[in-house]
Amino acid sequence: MQAQHTLNAVELEKLRDKIKDIRIAMLTTMEADGDFHTRPMATHEMDHDGTMWFFTYDHSNKVEEIKQHQQVSVAFSDPGSEVYVSTTGTAQVVKDQAKINDLWSDFLKTWFPNGKEDPSIALLKVTIHAGEFWDRPGGKMVKLFEMAKGALTGATDKTGRNEKFGDEPR
Repeated sequence: MQAQHTLNAVELEKLRDKIKDIRIAMLTTMEADGDFHTRPMATHEMDHDGTMWFFTYDHSNKVEEIKQHQQVSVAFSDPGSEVYVSTTGTAQVVKDQAKINDLWSDFLKTWFPNGKEDPSIALLKVTIHAGEFWDRPGGKMVKLFEMAKGALTGATDKTGRNEKFGDEPR
């Protein structure tokens, strides 16, 4: 198993800031045969310690996959603001009605029509260990300007940023 990494307070705050407005994440788990399985998941505010929570049914494929292999990836994408984040961590299944009640919003009835009292609802608790982000300060206007400048002058766009976090064992 790989060495676990942890994120420091500055990295956590940067991650929280990058993903705060992204409503849908892509969760990747590993199937029994070693293939990856990725699906969209509604996001919730990340806890102070970097824990992310997702609602699921306790009998879903992702729950079975996590029972076999806890390492997961959670990716976030906001093309409109040119923010892309990829994280890795460990997941566990949690049956905690108080936490379900705390995180519940009526928006979730789309996927859980029987409401928060449905006994088959569970939470996925994802503890992030490392990640990476790409963004472009200034968003679309800067991108459009750089594209036009590049088309006219042949200059490459150097306005995008890329940063890894949690990539050193602590």
